[in-house]
Amino acid sequence: MTESAAATRKGWDTWAPGYDQALAKGLALAGEPKEYFARRRVEFLAACLKALGESPRTAMDFGCGTGSNTPYLLELLGGGSLIGLDISPQSLDIARNTYGSPAVRFLLCDEWQGCEDIDLVHCNGVFHHIRPADRPAAIERISGALRKGGILSFWENNPWNPGTVAVMKRVPFDRYAVPVYPPQAARLLRATRFRLLRTDFLFVFPRSLSRLRRIEPLLSRFPLGAQYQIVCRK
Repeated sequence: MTESAAATRKGWDTWAPGYDQALAKGLALAGEPKEYFARRRVEFLAACLKALGESPRTAMDFGCGTGSNTPYLLELLGGGSLIGLDISPQSLDIARNTYGSPAVRFLLCDEWQGCEDIDLVHCNGVFHHIRPADRPAAIERISGALRKGGILSFWENNPWNPGTVAVMKRVPFDRYAVPVYPPQAARLLRATRFRLLRTDFLFVFPRSLSRLRRIEPLLSRFPLGAQYQIVCRK
C-alpha cells in the first residue's frame, strides 16, 4: 500500500463512526436524510435497468462505506447477492453490524479476488474522493469485476449544481474533494471501453419544493440535478 493510500484509509477509518452525522449536516440544506437519496437512486436505477431489459442477480457496491445502499440494492436484486467493497475497515465493520446477512459480503478492496462475474456495479459518490491520477485504475478494477455485457451505474455529485457545492462544503470529508464533471466522467468511462447508454441528472428540488418533484423525470436530461448517473455497459 502506498503512503497516500494508507493515509486515505486512515482518514476514512477516522470518519466512519461519525459519518452519518457529518453527512446529515450537509444534507440538511436539501431537507432530506441520506436514506431518501439512497432509495431514490436505486429506484431510478431500477427503472433504467427495466428499460434495458436487464435483471441483475449479482451486484457490487463499489465504495460501499458504511453500507447505506445495501437494503435498496438487495431489494433491486430480488434475492440475488451483493458484495460491498471499501478501503476502510472501520466503515466495513459498521456495514456488517448494520446490514450483514447471508446475501451480502463486505470486503476490503484488497480482499476481493473475483473476476468478470458480476452483473451490476453500483458506485455512488466515490470518484471525487479518488485522486484524478488514480481514477483510471479504479475504473479498470470495476471493469474487471463485471461480466461481458454487465452494467455500471456510475453516480457522482454534480459540480454544476450550486446546492451540491454548498452541501459538500458543509461535510468534512467532501470539503476538499476533487469534483468529477460529467464530461470528465464520460471520457474516463469511454477510455476504459465502457459503452455509455444514458446520462441523467436527479434531485433537482429540495424538500421545500417537493411538490415539483413529479416533474423531475422530465428534467433528467438537463444538468440541473444535484447528482448525475451514467449508465454504461462493458
